[in-house]
Amino acid sequence: MLKKILLVAALVIVIGALVVGAVNRTQAKSTTELSGQTGHVENEVLPGLAQQIEPEEIQAHEEGGYGRGAGELDLVQPSTAEGAGRQGGGGQGRGAQTNGRQGEGAGQTLAASGDLSAAETEALLFMREEEKLAHDVYLTLYEQWGLAIFQNIASSEQEHTDTVKSLLERYGLQDPASTQVGVFSNPELQSLYDKLVAQGSQSLAEALKVGAAIEEIDILDLEERLAVTDNADLQQVFNNLLNGSYNHLRSFVSTLQSQTGETYQPQYLSPEAYQAILAGTTGAGGRGAGGGQGGQGGQGYRGGNK
Repeated sequence: MLKKILLVAALVIVIGALVVGAVNRTQAKSTTELSGQTGHVENEVLPGLAQQIEPEEIQAHEEGGYGRGAGELDLVQPSTAEGAGRQGGGGQGRGAQTNGRQGEGAGQTLAASGDLSAAETEALLFMREEEKLAHDVYLTLYEQWGLAIFQNIASSEQEHTDTVKSLLERYGLQDPASTQVGVFSNPELQSLYDKLVAQGSQSLAEALKVGAAIEEIDILDLEERLAVTDNADLQQVFNNLLNGSYNHLRSFVSTLQSQTGETYQPQYLSPEAYQAILAGTTGAGGRGAGGGQGGQGGQGYRGGNK
C-alpha cells in the first residue's frame, strides 16, 4: 500500500513539472514576439518622424521668430503683443510662414506670404525710394558743404532704405530703387530730389532747412502709410523709421540754430505737431505728429508747398 502511494505522488510531481515547463515556454514565446513587434515600430516609425522634423525647424519653433540673413538690421524684429503672435510665435504667423528657419543667407530672396494689400505694397515701394532720397540728398549736400551732420544722417538713411529693402525681399516684391545717387523710378520723388538739391546748394542755412524739410515729409508719409496697414512687419519698421525721422528733425533744427543763429519754421507739419516733436513728446512708436499745413498732410510737397 505504501509503495502505491509513493508511486502516485511521484507521478503527480512529474506531471506538474511538465505543465509548468509548458507554461514558461508559452510565455517566453509571447514575450519574444511582442519584443520583435516593438522593435519594428521603433526602427521604422520614429525615424520617419525625425526626418519630418528637421533640427532648424525645431529651433525656429522654440525661438518663436524668423531668421535674419547677415547684414539685415535690427529694425526688422518680431513685434511684441499682436505682432509677435503674427510673426512667428510657436512657428506660426506671417513671419514664420515667410522664413520659419533661422539664419538664411545674406541677399537671399525670402518667400512672399502673399497677404499684402495693394496699399501695403505701394507703401513699401514708395518708402524704399523716399528713404533713398533722404540718403542721396544728404550725401550730395555733405560733398558740397562738408558738414558732418549730413554724412552722419546719410549713413542712417542708408540703413533705413536697406531695411525697407529687406521687407521687399521678404514679400517677393521687385526693388524699384536705382543704385545711382539721385536717380529714382518714382517721378514725383525724382522731381523732389532735383528741387531739394538745388535749394540746398544756395547756402548752408538752406541746406540745413532742406534736411529738416525732408524729415517733415518723411514723418507725414510714414504716418499716412501706417494708417493703411495692419501688417505687424510694416508697422514695426515704419514706426522705427518714424522715430528716426523725429530725431533727425531735431538734429537739423538744432544745427541750424547753432551754425546760423536762425530759428527753423516748419514747412509741412502743423505747428502743434512740430512743437510736440521738438519737445520729445512724440515718439517711441506713436503716431502723434500728423496734420500737414493747409490740409495737405503728407502730400504737401507734391502740391507745391515750398
